[in-house]
Amino acid sequence: MSQYKPDIAIFLRCLYGGGAERGMLNLARNFLRQKLTVDMVVAKAEGSLLEQLPAGIRLIDLNAQSKLGILPKLVKYLQQERPVSMLAALHYPCEIAILAKRIARVSTRIVVSEHNHLSEEAKRIPQLSVKLTPLAVKVFYPWADGIIAVSQGVAEDLANVTQIPPERIDLIYNPVITPEIFTKAKEAVNHPWFQSGEPPVILAVGRLYPQKDYPTLIGAFAQVRQVRRCRLVILGEGPEADSLNNLIRELGLEEDVAMLGFADNPYAYMAKASVFVLSSAWEGFGNVIVEALAVGTPVVSTNCESGPSEILANGKYGDLTRVGDRQQMAEAILNVLAGNIKKVDSSWLQQFTSETCAEKYLQVLGIPTKVLA
Repeated sequence: MSQYKPDIAIFLRCLYGGGAERGMLNLARNFLRQKLTVDMVVAKAEGSLLEQLPAGIRLIDLNAQSKLGILPKLVKYLQQERPVSMLAALHYPCEIAILAKRIARVSTRIVVSEHNHLSEEAKRIPQLSVKLTPLAVKVFYPWADGIIAVSQGVAEDLANVTQIPPERIDLIYNPVITPEIFTKAKEAVNHPWFQSGEPPVILAVGRLYPQKDYPTLIGAFAQVRQVRRCRLVILGEGPEADSLNNLIRELGLEEDVAMLGFADNPYAYMAKASVFVLSSAWEGFGNVIVEALAVGTPVVSTNCESGPSEILANGKYGDLTRVGDRQQMAEAILNVLAGNIKKVDSSWLQQFTSETCAEKYLQVLGIPTKVLA
């Protein structure tokens, strides 16, 4: 057994640039500030966020060549390193972590963090593994030592899917707001549309997947564009890139819509956009909404399950529109561009800071007080 004993191990598939992965990195940085020892355990060490892993965090690459190969390697890690607590996020890491503890017979506290609205995702995505996720969660989650949901909507859905008593599920919003956001928001954006004197820019950030429902946003933009001069920028990568580009051409919007791919620093774009739009058909939380609010950009979002209405206080801090309703979305965007902006109370945003969320995570992880001394 190693003499080094991690206080917390964070277990993920990899470190691609998703919201959950970014959130776990934010937590890890805060755990380091608490003088805790942290392992980042990944099924495979790949992804754009690898280079953002702080120097004080030990990277454990299981280097599993298949999903079946992960379990024995994680069991061996738990038996050798015996972290005080392990925090797992997303599927299948959550289920594997729970099973690995039972096989390893260690005292490590396993906490799972649910980031998805399971029933909505299973209903909308045809992939068999996604369809089976609610069943896997129902089987494995009752064995977890702690269960965290990233929004009230996710918590309620999780309780319904699993029949786990709601009081066993802790609600902790994602640790989105960090000091780095404000530093990065001040950086320059080289794209000409963000220069002084240019028409207002509508911005969206997220993977090019059906979940994000970009066709509704592009259709809404086409209506906005008929009323006033403006532009649309989409940051993100994914399998829908070609079909979205085809839609942009069909609507004759090539001159006013730019799909710029993945951006390492989306906050600089957010800070300089006139309005931020989330057009998702469903969410678990909606990190990008918080990020936009934090840098002072007005938000228009679908009122999807789940997260946006909680973040925007049921419309107090941003406009909520019906899922798939491009007309209502266009009207909301035009309303913001006309200067009707909802001011956000800074105290409201405190609940989304990495410091606030990390403190709550540590309570669920059961890290002894003496470690924090």
